[in-house]
Amino acid sequence: QVQLEESGGGLVQAGGSLRLSCVVSGGTFRNYVMAWFRRTPGKDREFVAGIARDGIRMTYADSVKGRFTISRDNAASTVSLQMNSLKPEDTAIYICACRVNVNSATYDYWGQGTRVTVSS
Repeated sequence: QVQLEESGGGLVQAGGSLRLSCVVSGGTFRNYVMAWFRRTPGKDREFVAGIARDGIRMTYADSVKGRFTISRDNAASTVSLQMNSLKPEDTAIYICACRVNVNSATYDYWGQGTRVTVSS
């Protein structure tokens, strides 16, 4: 069974930075496509960033391009999200997800999330 556990959330002022981490246990991490999503009340879950198995190809939501960076450490089974220049609208629960089948559009496993609050 694959399990994901996020950490690193917290309260930060606008313009500040946070680094989120997600440790994956079970299965073979290097075979998974990894991503971060976020969820806010009254809104659908939103894709934030994704990273391919090779750690070279990344995709970002337009709202975070140039401010957020996703990375992975296959040796440590960890995916991270460096968030800079944070804005109040980035306030959300950030959730780590993995996709087992690279050709699928569906993410198979999800973490519980870590809360990020950005004050103005």
